[in-house]
Order: sequence, then structure tokens, then C-alpha cells
Amino acid sequence: MIRKIRLGLWAFLLLSLAGSQRLYPQNSSADLVLIHGHILTVDANDSVAEALAIQHGVIVKVGSDAEVLKFAGKSPGLRIIDLRGYTATPGLIDTHAHIAEGGENELYSVQLSNAASIEVILDRVKAKIRQAKPGEWVTGAGWDEGKLAEHRYVTAADLDTVSPNNPVWLEHTTGHYGAANSMALKMARITTATADPEAGTIDRDPQGNATGVLKESAMGLVTQLVPPITLEQMRNGILHIEEVLHSEGMTAVKDPLIDQIQWDAYKSLLDEGKLKERICVLWSAGSSMASAQKALNEINSVRRIPQTYQDRLLSCGVKMFMDGSGGARTGWVYDNWLRNGTTPDMTRAGAPNRGYPRTDPEIYQQMVRLFHENKVTVGTHAVGDRAMDWVVDTYALVEKAHPLRGLRHSIIHANLPTAHALDVIAELQKKYDAGYPEMQAEFLWWIGDNYAGNYGPKRNQNLIPLKAMLRRGILWSGGSDYSVTPVPARYGIWASVARETAKGTYGANPFGIAEAVDIHIALRSYTAWGARQMFLENKIGSLEEGKRADIAVWDRDLYSVPSNQIKDMKCLMTLLDGEVVYHAEGSPLKGSGQ
Repeated sequence: MIRKIRLGLWAFLLLSLAGSQRLYPQNSSADLVLIHGHILTVDANDSVAEALAIQHGVIVKVGSDAEVLKFAGKSPGLRIIDLRGYTATPGLIDTHAHIAEGGENELYSVQLSNAASIEVILDRVKAKIRQAKPGEWVTGAGWDEGKLAEHRYVTAADLDTVSPNNPVWLEHTTGHYGAANSMALKMARITTATADPEAGTIDRDPQGNATGVLKESAMGLVTQLVPPITLEQMRNGILHIEEVLHSEGMTAVKDPLIDQIQWDAYKSLLDEGKLKERICVLWSAGSSMASAQKALNEINSVRRIPQTYQDRLLSCGVKMFMDGSGGARTGWVYDNWLRNGTTPDMTRAGAPNRGYPRTDPEIYQQMVRLFHENKVTVGTHAVGDRAMDWVVDTYALVEKAHPLRGLRHSIIHANLPTAHALDVIAELQKKYDAGYPEMQAEFLWWIGDNYAGNYGPKRNQNLIPLKAMLRRGILWSGGSDYSVTPVPARYGIWASVARETAKGTYGANPFGIAEAVDIHIALRSYTAWGARQMFLENKIGSLEEGKRADIAVWDRDLYSVPSNQIKDMKCLMTLLDGEVVYHAEGSPLKGSGQ
């Protein structure tokens, strides 16, 4: 018999959104059963089962071992996987991860995410240059001054010591700034006389010389010179990261900010039967009406939601930017950004730095209106409180003028919502099925030492306020923003509960624990609630009869282990549509599932 966990507010929310169409096979026989397990179904009751039966990739029975085995009977060719008491969950879902680009970067760029000093960064760049021809570009990604022993930016002066004959560009882990060497700056014609581009910053020393650090739109001065990647490189990157996702029990991802090359890579892999993930993409909408129209044309050239490509590839809408980054101190905020948690950050002109819009606010509203009236879902990047207010008010404005329930416009990151923003979000969800935060609790860990010093003690306590949203009845979904943070969803689940930083520069919990949620809610945000944001809640996100058999099996019970063990849990097996796509080496799981 299925055991039930006591319902809380979150279950009420799920029940209020219940009602789905499910994919039952035409007969009740099974071709695969999982038995002797501890199966966290993440259904509306948070039921726990022992076994389930699958037919043609669809779950057809969930219950006790006896119930499921009786249901399956002696079906010809029946395969059995003995879970041996291990815990199974729905396949994990990340609703914001740049996996195509990130996978390609892992294969072809210098990896800096674990670099602990500038010396280490230079050693890795130097090693890459040895493999390059003179004049050939060298790129890298993942550095974070919050993790460096020097606690400062990488600069052109640093890079010049190892790269006199090659242009170098190293993107920061946030993706909102990076460092170029002098050769790259020269090629981009950046001098002391170069003005900051609109919605961008050229970092300078006290004498006005460019340091090599470029933020937001200023990055484009250099990155536009880097040779574009090829379709084959993109395909290789996707196949690489797909294996990583499988090993982490992850079966669905929303990949935002794609262009035609990413779509072509995904589609070609799907056509070849090699796309073993569910991918929901957001097209890059740019920051002008012209770029918005281009994105609309791209969307209209492929199948649109609710149509999909075999439920493996979905065109889910567009991504836009309202502001910049909490790491770069370019997010649009009401109060000053800080340095080291106390010192106000100042602009080059000597004014308090409160960030800036990355898209002209009035143009942004016009763009949202264009997409909304064409029934295209909008996901808007907003990390600052002022940016968030503008975004949610814009969504409310267009919905009021042209009500279209179910587009599920989202607020990407949603780091610092005001009380006003939370109220508007709650109303948007209730009235229009829109206004969903797609959040990264993992930020608090991976770039938390950077964040804590930039946001400061007053704002830190309200950063990524999951509990406040829960109290208001707001649903959100979890993500990594890979490669800003590592891709495993287990880190985000853990961070939702623990809210700890990586290095403890400002203490282990500078963000406090008042906004933490329990493991039941954390898991739901990476499963059932994530499925909603991919428009697949009727097919994935929970282990229920009629839903796809996307399943992850773990070496520990998420609901009972101490929270500090969640981060280190290991995936033993992953199934997609009932197919075993990952079986850990040395796994204790037994049976004929493969």
C-alpha cells in the first residue's frame, strides 16, 4: 500500500492546480517493473510506494510490491529491476541551464570553475596557449574572484604575462563579465578614449586605462571577434553534457537564450535518435524591437507549444534581459551595491552604483507586448529588486490589456523580490497562470561569497526568499544557471534547504535560514513544479500512473538523511521513457532493466 506524508501548504497548492491528461497505454500489461524500492512519487499527496510498472515508457501502476507484481502478471518479456530498498524519485528537472553552450565550453575552452588563485588561472591559460598557433584565440570560463586567494578580478596585466601572441578572453562564472588580455583589447580597439557602451561597463584603473574586465554589453566589443563555434562542436557539447545529466538523475532541462545553431544541433540529434533528454528552449529576444521580431520569426518557423517534437524538444518561448548581475554589481537595484559588505560601490563618475537596465524599460514593455499578443511565453532575467518590480508590473499590464491565461511568463533568477513584486506574482499566478519565478538557490552556495559582499547584510536575509513565496502560495521552479554554477540539481536541492556559502567568507550562513524550505518542497521545485514550466506537467514531474517513466534512483533517502548529505548523494540509475540511460559502475541495483 502507498504510504502518505502529511499535507502542508504546498500540497494544497498542488491540489488547486490538479487536473491533467495522462498517457495511458491501450492495455494494462507491463514490460518493466521496479520493485523493492522506496519510491518518492512527488504526487499531490507526496505518496511513497514500493514498486511501479511501466509499459512502452509510461507508468501504468504504482503501489506495493504485491500490487504491482500482481498487475504485471507473467507478461511475455517482462523485465524486473530490483531496487533493493534504494530511493527513486522522478527524474530531476532544471528550468534554467545553458547546457548546449556549457557542454561545448567544457570540451573546447579552458575550465576555471575550480581555480583557487590567479596563478592557477594563468597556468591553465599558458597550457592552452602551448596547443594554439600564434594569433589563435584562447577562451576560458568559470573564474570567480570570490574563490580566488587574491579576492580580485583577473586583469589584462595578469594575462599578458603568459599570452603575448594570442588574444585571450576568460568569461566570469556569472557570464555577465570577463577578462581580456591586451592583445584582445587592441583588436577590439578599446582605449582610454573608448566610451562605455549602452548598458555596459569597461572597468578602468584610477588613470582611466582599461583593466581588461568588461561587463554586460561591453563584453561584446571583444566576444564579437571570437570565431564562432561550429555545428559539430555544438552537437559534441550537447552529447557530452547529456552524459553528465544522466549520471546526475536529470532528465529534463530548459535551455534559455538559444540561437539557430543550438536549435539545429538539438534537432539533428533528435532526428538521429541521440537526444536522450527533454529539452525546452527559450530563444534569444535581444534588446530591441528588431531583435524581438527576428525571434518571433524563428519561433514561428518551428512547432509551437503545445506541439512538441516527441516530447523531447520543445520551443517554449523567448528570453529577455531587464538587468545584469549580482556578481558584477550591474543588477538594477533601489539601494547602492556594496563592496565587501559595507563600502558603497561607486560609478566612474563618482555616483552611487545602483546598476542599470540592460534593456530600455519602455522598449522592454513593447517587446513583451509583442510576444504576449502573439501568444509567446516570455522569460525575463531580473536579479535586482527594481528590475523585478518593472518586470512583474509589465506582465500585469499586458495581461490586463490582453488576458491570455496559461502562457506562464517567468521571472528568471528573481533574486531580490520586493513585497510588491511578491504580491503581483501571487496575483499573476492565480489569475493568469503566469509570473513564475525560475530560481537558483545554488547561487547562495557557488557564488554566495561574492553575493554576500555585494548585496550586503540588510539584503542578504531576503535573497532568494523561498519561504516568503511559499507563504503567499507562489510556485517556483529550481535551476542551476549552468555553467554559472555546476549542473547537478542535487546542489540546488541542498542549497534550498541549507543556504550555505562555499567558502564562508562572510560566515557560513550570511543569508540566514529563515527563507529555507524543507526537503519535500525543495525536491518538488526540481520535479513537479519544474515540469509546469516546461509545459509537461501532465507527462513528467511525478511518478504517477499515466505519466512518462522518467526516474532517478539514489544511494540515500532524501527525506530522511541529514540535510548536509543531500549535496553528496549519488545517482545509481536513470531512466528516460522507461529506458535505462545511465547505470552507475558498481551499482548494487539488480535486474534486467537494460
